[in-house]
Amino acid sequence: MMNFREQALFALQQTVIEDKINATNAISLENCPLDPSQSITNTTALPGRPDKPELVDPRTVKVRAVGSEQGRAALLHAIAHIEFNAINLALDIIWRFPNMPEQFYTDWLRVAKEECYHFGLVRTHLQSMGYDYGDFVAHSGLWDMSEKTTEDLIARLALVPRTLEARGLDVNPGMQEKFTQIGDNKAVEILSIILRDEVGHVEIGNRWYKYLCQQHQLDPVKHYAHLLVSYGTSKPRGPFNVADRMKAGFSQEEIDWLQAG
Repeated sequence: MMNFREQALFALQQTVIEDKINATNAISLENCPLDPSQSITNTTALPGRPDKPELVDPRTVKVRAVGSEQGRAALLHAIAHIEFNAINLALDIIWRFPNMPEQFYTDWLRVAKEECYHFGLVRTHLQSMGYDYGDFVAHSGLWDMSEKTTEDLIARLALVPRTLEARGLDVNPGMQEKFTQIGDNKAVEILSIILRDEVGHVEIGNRWYKYLCQQHQLDPVKHYAHLLVSYGTSKPRGPFNVADRMKAGFSQEEIDWLQAG
């Protein structure tokens, strides 16, 4: 029987959406013993993903006005793609990085399962409009960063949840406003759920980043700045959703550093 972290890799490998979601939701400490010390080897291409959407250069993805039905569907599709990538990111961090406390793995399993829920909400709404996930092109920016940080857990935590996913806290309210203006109350409701849960997801990333900084006697703010430069990543730009970032574990010192430009 596969253990907890092997099950996460198995779910990550799945190319059929429903199989990935079912495999993710089947993982639990009750039926999958956890071995944090095990070194796991993967031999397949990651992540497992369906044939569609076609992945293209981010610079070629057209921005459509949400006032048109196709533009609204394209934005929902982009949100669905982010949530699908987030499932894979949470599964990847579970299997890839050994020797962390048990709560680290159960925290990220919670994230993976909540991202499955978010993906399902957005996909169902997209389907109600006559579209489906895969009908538009997408890009792989989130996963690309995970590939750059496969050897360094501190960098993974700093640059994925604390940078790319934290950006979602900043842009979500603006997307809610766009959908409110066109009368798509269901989309607003879904985005409210996503924002609520993503605060918790970013908090998990912040908490474990700071845990590892403490273990390695690193200053969290200075090391974050160092990692941005080392990995060729731009410093996040405002406006920032300061209230939700602070709920998600960013310190006032970090907020001040971000806002300093």
